[in-house]
Amino acid sequence: MRHRVTVLALGSRGDVQPFVPLGQALQRAGHRVRVATFSAFAPLIQGADLEFFPLPGDAEVLLRRAAQGDALFGRSPIAGIQALARSYGTLARSLPTVIAGLGDTDLVLNQLPSFLFGGDLAEHLGVPWAVVAVIPIIRTRYRPLVGFPQGPGWLPGYNQLTYRLGEQVGWQLFRGAVNRLRKRWGLAPHPPWGAIGALYRQGVPFICGFSAHVVPRPPDWGPQVHLTGWWYPEEPDWEPPEQLQHFLAAGPAPVFIGFGSMPVADPQQVTALVVEAVRRSGQRAILHVGWARLGGHLPSEIFPLEYAPYGWLFPRMSGIVHHSGSGTTGFALRSGVPSLVVPFAFDQPYWGERTAVLRAGLPPLPYRELEAGRLATALRQLAGEPDLRAGGGGARAEASG
Repeated sequence: MRHRVTVLALGSRGDVQPFVPLGQALQRAGHRVRVATFSAFAPLIQGADLEFFPLPGDAEVLLRRAAQGDALFGRSPIAGIQALARSYGTLARSLPTVIAGLGDTDLVLNQLPSFLFGGDLAEHLGVPWAVVAVIPIIRTRYRPLVGFPQGPGWLPGYNQLTYRLGEQVGWQLFRGAVNRLRKRWGLAPHPPWGAIGALYRQGVPFICGFSAHVVPRPPDWGPQVHLTGWWYPEEPDWEPPEQLQHFLAAGPAPVFIGFGSMPVADPQQVTALVVEAVRRSGQRAILHVGWARLGGHLPSEIFPLEYAPYGWLFPRMSGIVHHSGSGTTGFALRSGVPSLVVPFAFDQPYWGERTAVLRAGLPPLPYRELEAGRLATALRQLAGEPDLRAGGGGARAEASG
């Protein structure tokens, strides 16, 4: 039976891009797929022959706004979540009006933070829904929510509490907006603490785009939690620019250095740090511009890169230095090339820890501790440690599962 599927997805490119291969797979199975996300990602969605539905906002602007000050990338997970939630909270007025236009739907797949709006839209339309996630956000008593410290995990109830805290930050900012939309639809308002507990009691499915070999499944995740492996986007028609091909052919395999969608306060300072680290290490490097806006005048051994598909690029590297968003982590592990994770915030320290445990990379080097000497040492280790390369090959098989 042919169904009309609506995917609600917000965030950076790395948050939205996995729903392209998922949507394409659904379309190959005979369904119609519409992805509701920020307008900046319209080319990404429409280029994959999926229907695009615009949601208000700009992910880069929202993230840069959240990054002002020290809260977002500081040591407190709650402060970081609050900073991001306050920025996204500016959408509270416009988002409900737009979501109200998402009729003609047989199934809702919801990626929005704190599970916002997806269940409400499904209830209004009388259709099923599921949560889709590319990070492990499902409640468990066996580990804290990603981004929270694991040390206090021995305290009774600590792990469970971290999930409630993370959920409530997003819910409380949007509570009024959600309940106004429910009133417009003739639905009863949610209680002050939201309907997240009901989501678990009702057995709403969680469809998780990461590997059970990388994220061990805790015993208290029920049968409604499905771990499918990463949803890797493929770009078979992409051709590397001639300058990139020449750089790769001109010497030993370089190391990749890039922080994806993470903004930095001083791009010139971070670029200078990277240049000095590469010089000390004696390596060649590809420097990804990204939302950090790195680059400028670079020595000949560093190539500035605007874009290349990670599935094509990473296997050609000698090492990968990255911020460890979920999708980037999946590509790095699948490549078999060892990584240095430089986590900024959120789920990134978790992926960095898993990369090290799987022997697919060095211990994480937090961004706030990044300096040229430590990065240079890490670059030499990535290129010269046979144990890391062996571990990376094992992780490649696990990330593909």
